[in-house]
Amino acid sequence: MTLPYGIFSYGISSPRVGVLVTRNDFPGNAFPDQAILDLEVIGLLGHFDGLPLDPAVFAKPILNDFMALGKPIWTAVRQRLIDLLSQPDSPLEAIREQAFIHQSRATMHLPVRVGDYTDFYAGIEHARNVGKMFRPDGDPLLPNYRHMPIAYHGRASSIVVSGTPIRRPSGQSLGADGQPQFGPSKSLDIELELGLIIGQKSTLGEPVSIDKAEDYIFGIVLFNDWSARDIQRWEYQPLGPFLGKNFGSSISAWVVPFEAFEPFRVTGETQEPTPLPYLQQTSADLTRPAHFDINLEVELNGSVVSQTNARHLYWSFAQMIAHHTVNGCNLCVGDILATGTISGPEPGTYGSFLELTWSGKNPISLPDGTSRTFLQDGDVVTLRGRAGDVELGEVSGKIV
Repeated sequence: MTLPYGIFSYGISSPRVGVLVTRNDFPGNAFPDQAILDLEVIGLLGHFDGLPLDPAVFAKPILNDFMALGKPIWTAVRQRLIDLLSQPDSPLEAIREQAFIHQSRATMHLPVRVGDYTDFYAGIEHARNVGKMFRPDGDPLLPNYRHMPIAYHGRASSIVVSGTPIRRPSGQSLGADGQPQFGPSKSLDIELELGLIIGQKSTLGEPVSIDKAEDYIFGIVLFNDWSARDIQRWEYQPLGPFLGKNFGSSISAWVVPFEAFEPFRVTGETQEPTPLPYLQQTSADLTRPAHFDINLEVELNGSVVSQTNARHLYWSFAQMIAHHTVNGCNLCVGDILATGTISGPEPGTYGSFLELTWSGKNPISLPDGTSRTFLQDGDVVTLRGRAGDVELGEVSGKIV
């Protein structure tokens, strides 16, 4: 079952923590479908008694305070919720008018206060495709790609919750005459990614071992790293993305607990050459598969244009965290580590319009008779994801 956490408000109420409950998760009970369970209310009514937490933590307008309590508390609260909701005569049915708010009545807010945001490049099929476009005569993968998870630090201040409009950015690009020009981006794109929500801080100067890395993940969100390809193409050498990326990234309103994905572990692509020791799992109980079978799709103006899967990531979540911290860089509660674009090996499984249209050479035809290379004003992009019955909150944004 999913039971994702989010920050909601309705009427004149202040934003606070809730969990989304669906009838599919608890078919034997009469809970309203797609309803938000108000955790502050059930906490004040004593349903978290016996757990070492103050129910006031659920009255906060962000998840950070709850996440900072640590993994044992996350696990205990989730199990208490499952127990309460699974009982044939659940005590929550008697307080359904107080505790459940239909999702249609709620306004959703950014679920975490984002301290730092790191964008990885862990999708090898995306890396191959980009390499083929820009280095057609050489190896599409740069020499370091198979040795470490490549990443750059993004801009946390422009991360917005699903449904927030995205304003087309302006900046420098290279004109047809080979000279710099300034104006709105003409190659506005998306990147289909997953975002790891960090729920535990690490100590500055102390690496997080790969065997402990997953303990730092509170949950997962869908992540759309909007990208202005023409601005990016002109600016990215030698230091990497800047204005072409930092104008906006969108995340789900709902954070799915990491443990919900435990049944969906799969083996990823064989890593050759073998990574350096700090990127190799060594603990006996962590030799299980480190990748995840999560189906993903991209929808443009109501039409699905791509379907892929998170199993195509080359580097695992644990490897991303281990590499991020191996130099002593510390993680903070609320940090987001995004995977980078997730693409499959075939057309129709790519996670960006750069790939889907092969840099604009092969336009996508839409049912209304129009076509796209990159995004136009008024376009709405929605990302969705699912692993079995565990559904990620969608991410949607309209270009204005």
